[in-house]
Amino acid sequence: MTEHPDKLDTGFIEYILSAYRASTKEHSGSGAQGEEKKSENAQWHEPGLNHFISFIDEMPGGFFIYRAGGTEEIIYANRALLRIFNCHTMAEFRVLTGNSFRGIVHPDDLERVESSITTQVGDSRYDLDYVEYRIIPRGGGIRWLDDYGHFVRDTAFGDVFYVFVADATERKCHQIENENNRNLERKRYLDLVEGLSIGYESILYTDLDTDTVQAYRLNDRTGRQFEKALQTRSYSSFALDYVHMWVHPEERDFVAEATSPEHIRIALSGSKMFHINYRVVKDGKTQYIQLRIVNVGESDNVSQIVMGYQNMDAEIIQEMEHQKLLEEALESARTAIVAKNAFLSNMSHDIRTPMNAVLGFTGLARKNIHDNAKVLHCLDRIESSGEQLLQLLSDVLEISRIESGKMHVDENECNLSVILGEVEAEAFPQADAKQITLSLDRSLLRHETVYSDEQKLKQILMRLVNNAVKYTGEGGHVSIKAEETGQGDSPVCQIYRFIVEDDGIGISANMLQQIFKPFERGKNTTLSGVHGTGLGLTITRSIVDMLDGTIDVVSEEGKCSRFTVTLCLRTKNVEQLTAAEKTEKGQKTYKPGKKRILVVEDTEINLEIITEVLKDAGYLVDSAVNGSIALEKVKDSKPGYYDLILMDIQMPVMDGYHATKAIRRLKNPALSSIPIVALSANAFDEDKRKSKESGMNAHMEKPIDTPQLMEVISDMMG
Repeated sequence: MTEHPDKLDTGFIEYILSAYRASTKEHSGSGAQGEEKKSENAQWHEPGLNHFISFIDEMPGGFFIYRAGGTEEIIYANRALLRIFNCHTMAEFRVLTGNSFRGIVHPDDLERVESSITTQVGDSRYDLDYVEYRIIPRGGGIRWLDDYGHFVRDTAFGDVFYVFVADATERKCHQIENENNRNLERKRYLDLVEGLSIGYESILYTDLDTDTVQAYRLNDRTGRQFEKALQTRSYSSFALDYVHMWVHPEERDFVAEATSPEHIRIALSGSKMFHINYRVVKDGKTQYIQLRIVNVGESDNVSQIVMGYQNMDAEIIQEMEHQKLLEEALESARTAIVAKNAFLSNMSHDIRTPMNAVLGFTGLARKNIHDNAKVLHCLDRIESSGEQLLQLLSDVLEISRIESGKMHVDENECNLSVILGEVEAEAFPQADAKQITLSLDRSLLRHETVYSDEQKLKQILMRLVNNAVKYTGEGGHVSIKAEETGQGDSPVCQIYRFIVEDDGIGISANMLQQIFKPFERGKNTTLSGVHGTGLGLTITRSIVDMLDGTIDVVSEEGKCSRFTVTLCLRTKNVEQLTAAEKTEKGQKTYKPGKKRILVVEDTEINLEIITEVLKDAGYLVDSAVNGSIALEKVKDSKPGYYDLILMDIQMPVMDGYHATKAIRRLKNPALSSIPIVALSANAFDEDKRKSKESGMNAHMEKPIDTPQLMEVISDMMG
């Protein structure tokens, strides 16, 4: 049983009794009426008041009275209030609160509570004032109270507040929890918006119905229309300011129309989003902007929208560059098509012309089979036409290899004087046939032995010299000159210039810029009377580039042409070849004797040709139609039976590479070491390299060059 707060109650009871006595005296009188009044009030005797106080003590809610001034002393507190503060006695309550209203309220809430009470008392004389605040009950912790009080002014007892309180802790905690959840949800929503809006410089929330716009994110442009984020202003005035302040003059009408409420409602009536692209001008520079407008409200009433502004400079510039590349590619494709059509037209003529000669002279040879002179003449023409066809095929394949990146440079030791001599020797028959004077000047070479790709260097010079002879008329002049002009980037490197000059038909000025492009010719075969593909100089230029050199041309139409190739070559100090050594090269004699050669070839006509050539040269010939048969023949043969093997590459069952590797793995060294020469239409550098890697001793190209074949066979047989 909670101790009754007797001492405090005495003051409260005295206050109630004084009010009661004053009321009784005021309403009592003389006579019958006065007696009747006394009778009515007889029931309000002092014991009845004690019952009233007991009733207040038993109320479930807290009730207390405190003085309005001074220390705000607590006059009365019922038992329910003590229970709220976890106090068992009034003494405990007095110690906890200091017997003051200020001791009841949490210190952090006191100023707010007293200010609120003062304001409410001043505004109303009769209504209860309301305030909520925290308390600290005995034992610690926090509780919340709902406070309903009223101010009473009494001349006898003084100014007081009487207050009814209820424990609102559960409701307040639930309210705080809900608020925290709402704040957390709002934070998550804002984080989501932030994440989804990465890349957007500005984000605005607009309500078209209320003509308001709120800035969620601002940049240096939209920041001029808003003082800070989350500020709200009129949408119509914002849109007008933005257009006139930032949008490019040429696009202001378009943007103003696109961002008008009417247009937005129409555009979003059938879609959740639309966008526009436009330009803005900042500091005199043009920027590309994309504005995305999304309907975030009800679909049937377009009002609430989000507007995102995104800088598209990088994307637009990339798109413009891509468009430029596409246009350039298209133009290049058109140019290539024109060049290809011209090439096919020339090729059609240049292929059909020698083919017509081959077929025509073959028919004439058959018709005059007994006339040796006419047959020989026809065979010469057939051979010449075949060489033209072979050159066409070689050029087309060569340019294809260059464009595919399959051609590589193999640096090795070579002699420039020897290379130049070979070029002169190979070009001489063609020049002599046209009575062209062919001269070679290599007197200015100081270091003849260099490191370079001998085959490619020779190919460059041969193509230039052959071109000069081809386009020079009868009785003309073609000169080849090589000179050493000085030291290169390294002390062991020298600068070499190779000059090929003629007094032929020359090149027109407008063609000088085109001659190194594929399929380009100053005049086609029909106009010039000279067979060609228009690929020779393209191939030459590509090989020069591979050797890190340069090629220049000076020409005057109808008079002359001069091609100059400049290369930086690594040199080696060796003695110059003697005149006797230079003369001796290419003058070996071959005495084959009775040697046996195994020819591995799957094509019947090729096998027939090779067999006849070898037999005419005095060799014994055996044959196999694929690598597997050749392997078995070698395995079953006696050492010394085969002196050499001519091996085709592309064959059924087993190709030449695998057959060679298998032969090299034979246990008998006399059989595994037989010389093997590739005789194949695979004529590229990588094919030759692959032949050597498989174990072949040499690689020769088809069609067969009989003198060269005889030289290789003789070398292989020792």
